[in-house]
Order: sequence, then structure tokens, then C-alpha cells
Amino acid sequence: MDFSSPSSSSNDAMMDQLKNQLAQAYAQEFFGTVREKCFAKCVTKPSSSLSGSESSCISKCVDRYIEATGIVSRALFNAAK
Repeated sequence: MDFSSPSSSSNDAMMDQLKNQLAQAYAQEFFGTVREKCFAKCVTKPSSSLSGSESSCISKCVDRYIEATGIVSRALFNAAK
């Protein structure tokens, strides 16, 4: 048995696992950044709960980050073609 060249299905499984791990790491970093930046922008006086305006601000901030990330991702994907 030749262990120096893994089978195609083994390579595919390793690539799928790597893609999943990268996607998870990206998601964690993205949401950490969004949480940090939106919190800093929208919450001026931290307390035990968010005010209506803070909640609205955070919601809009997160929506903008998601939209901007989508625009950048599509631009990078199209540039790679």
C-alpha cells in the first residue's frame, strides 16, 4: 500500500474539513469584530440592558457590516474570475 499519495476521496475530505474550519474561524473573527465595533459605536453608557436607540443602532450597524462584507466578497470573487 502506498501511503505517499493519499486517495482522491481522502484529499477531498481533508479539503472539506479545512474549508469548514476556515469558514468557522472567519465567522468568529467577523462577528467578534462587528460586536466590538458596533458596541463601541452604539453603546455609550453600558448598563444591564440596551436602550431602544442602542438596540436599533447595533442592528443597523451589524446590517451595514454584513452588507459591506457581501459587496467586498462579490468584488473579490468576480476579480478572481
